[in-house]
Amino acid sequence: MTLSHEQEYQNSWQERQDYAENMQPIIGRLYRNKGVEIAVYGRPLVNTSTIDVIKAHKTVARFEESKLRLRESFPFLEAISKMDLAPARIDLGKLAYGYVHKNAGEGRSIEEYLNAELSDIVNKGDNQEPRDVVLYGFGRIGRLLARLLIERGGSHTDLRLRAIVVRGGRDGDLEKRASLLRRDSIHGPFNGSITVDNERNAIKANGNYIQVIYANSPDEIDYNEYGINNALIVDNTGIWKDRDGLGLHLKSNGAAKVLLTAPAKGDIKNVVYGVNNKDILSEDSIVSAASCTTNAITPTLKALNDKFGIQNGHVETVHSYTNDQNLIDNYHKAERRGRAAALNMVITSTGAAKAVSKALPELEGKLTGNAIRVPTPNVSMAILNLNLEKETTVEELNEYLRETSLYSDLRDQIDYTASTEIVSTDLVGSRYAGVVDSQATIVDGNRVVLYVWYDNEFGYSCQVIRVMHDMAEVEFPSLPR
Repeated sequence: MTLSHEQEYQNSWQERQDYAENMQPIIGRLYRNKGVEIAVYGRPLVNTSTIDVIKAHKTVARFEESKLRLRESFPFLEAISKMDLAPARIDLGKLAYGYVHKNAGEGRSIEEYLNAELSDIVNKGDNQEPRDVVLYGFGRIGRLLARLLIERGGSHTDLRLRAIVVRGGRDGDLEKRASLLRRDSIHGPFNGSITVDNERNAIKANGNYIQVIYANSPDEIDYNEYGINNALIVDNTGIWKDRDGLGLHLKSNGAAKVLLTAPAKGDIKNVVYGVNNKDILSEDSIVSAASCTTNAITPTLKALNDKFGIQNGHVETVHSYTNDQNLIDNYHKAERRGRAAALNMVITSTGAAKAVSKALPELEGKLTGNAIRVPTPNVSMAILNLNLEKETTVEELNEYLRETSLYSDLRDQIDYTASTEIVSTDLVGSRYAGVVDSQATIVDGNRVVLYVWYDNEFGYSCQVIRVMHDMAEVEFPSLPR
């Protein structure tokens, strides 16, 4: 009996659901027990739904000549789960597609192929001791970093969130901090369980015991009293930006290094992961992760400069409003920022264009920049108006950026979309520093206009986590290379 088109589709969908449901527990065990994060063409599958697993496989067709079926990738996931692996991020999609559709296996079995492609982490064990992390400040970025660190928690965690430090300590403060971690108007509910330990001033989240410390100055805390040693302090307050101010953290017992989640002043290294993170040395005790906008534009600018050369250009940031602005009209020390953020477009300054040269010195003096704050709470856009040293076409430029997003050392920083319908809310939760909107690309000879979306909260927080790995000297490779 011949099946109807509708029945064939229904059976196909059921098969995909079955495979996705079988994949989920394997993905979870790999992450919890081995510290291995599974992705499909850059889309992480840890803590995702069945539908998310299916959609991640579907997106492969946007980058390759044919789609990747779940029944094709499942044997590779099963084989990976049986291997002795060190912590890493493994792109299941690229491994499976290369073997099934590009003859990357060259006649080898799946096991032989995987042993070769994952040789950097095969039979290496996990000898890395987790590094204690303290979040100093618990605002927008602090809470997202907490979510990301808790998400990575488990027996093979590499960065262990031990404490958060905040001012205050009034009645009900602990419950309010926990509630803000539990619920977020933009990023949705916390994925897991959160309880409060009032007796010990702590928050318990998904097996993580997080001490809440109240302090008014970075140098008045003895972290050793809480069993915290050799800690990486992540300063999310933005109050201290120079070496003297941030150095106060290092006067506290148990603190070893400091990472600032804002642009730093003076001789402190401003690091954009993927671009100049190799500049981080073991002896660097204070480092900055630069700004969200600098992180969004620098990887794409580096890719363009490497291929075409950049003569000069202007960066215009269309940025969601931030907590620094007023909710309604009121006094503000900065120009224009006193006007109601949710009602106005506000022209303001940005140092992001100049800050690019701190991570990418070859662009020193070549870029100008400005910003427009707009009435959206999250997700921003950078418009790169550039004069290149070589002429190109829309097709050549987009194809180069697409390949860069998939196969270069910047694949974790640059995402690429060919959608004609994408809008800002579609990018909430993006883990990339920036997303190139290829359908908006304009090219006229050597003059180029590129549009780069970025989740100025979550995407930036993911970049901060990557810098934290380097500062903690914890290796977490992305494979295949």
